[in-house]
Amino acid sequence: MAMLRSAATRSLLRSLNTRQPVQQQFRSQLSTLSASSARPTTALRPFAPKTVSLVRWQATGRYGDRQMVDEIDKANETELQKEKLQATPDIVSTESSTRTLGEVGVQEGSQKEHDDHEMMGGIKSDLSTIRETFSLQGVPKEAYYVGMAGVIPYAATSLSTVYCAWEINRAAATGAGFLMSERTAELALHAIEPLQIGYGAVIISFLGAIHWGLEWAGFGGYKGYSRYQIGVVSTALAWPTILLPAEYALISQFLIFNFLYYTDSRASKRGWAPAWYGVYRFVLTFIVGSAIVASLIGRGQIADRIGRLPGPGDRIRALRQQQEEMVVEEEEARRNFLGSSDEEEEEEEEEDEE
Repeated sequence: MAMLRSAATRSLLRSLNTRQPVQQQFRSQLSTLSASSARPTTALRPFAPKTVSLVRWQATGRYGDRQMVDEIDKANETELQKEKLQATPDIVSTESSTRTLGEVGVQEGSQKEHDDHEMMGGIKSDLSTIRETFSLQGVPKEAYYVGMAGVIPYAATSLSTVYCAWEINRAAATGAGFLMSERTAELALHAIEPLQIGYGAVIISFLGAIHWGLEWAGFGGYKGYSRYQIGVVSTALAWPTILLPAEYALISQFLIFNFLYYTDSRASKRGWAPAWYGVYRFVLTFIVGSAIVASLIGRGQIADRIGRLPGPGDRIRALRQQQEEMVVEEEEARRNFLGSSDEEEEEEEEEDEE
């Protein structure tokens, strides 16, 4: 009777009396139940239906999956209490708690090796990036071969300029050239100047014309004047450079090449050109720019030893001056002729009077 009076036993009996039949309980689990409430039906919002889940979590054991430690290993704790902590004043300081993870206790040699590995890893990463850039992966073979063939004349004229400059310096220092005389090297250098500058103007015009072809093909859509102006501006900037002196012409073309590379890279990002076109243009511009810089360095070494041949601008000025001189001579000749004719007429009149 004492057992029946306990609270745990009464709650157990109450749960057995209120337990529903098995069939009714299974049916209620498959259906949607409405919450029953003793509240009036004039509530602002009816209660939402609740769905009874078929799968319920059941704890295994008294405390579920957790394993409780009931006994304490006092012997092991006693041994640990007897051990003394080792003092390490060399690594403990007022700033030791602010050090980064893994810094404390690292030897100087191992830290140096770690730094070396990090530095070598960065260098290898940079080298791999350069290798991937100049490998031109994704560029069609036809465009690759034709583009590389197109920079050969530019590189050849640049190397020829450097070689002629070396021959002139050698002849000035030793009195004789290696394969040609100083005069021959100077004449060859003057013959290379218009070739390199004229070829550069042709290449710049060709790079601008590529955008006309992309517009006609409708690559990335039809952009109209926004894409046509690239070809127009590049050609308008390229050809006036042939009227400048050699040094100024090369510097101007160097700036135009870089401007066109920036324009082409932006066009590639916008979808106006193929995705590989930006890297392709970078490599070609790098080669051409290096050739121009080499030519300028070579010409700078002999700037005080060679004379400058008259350029197109000089020829135009000389032609205008010659035309002005011819006009003056013709005017003087006409005046002399008129004066002589007047004298003859006066002489004839005097003879008639006599």
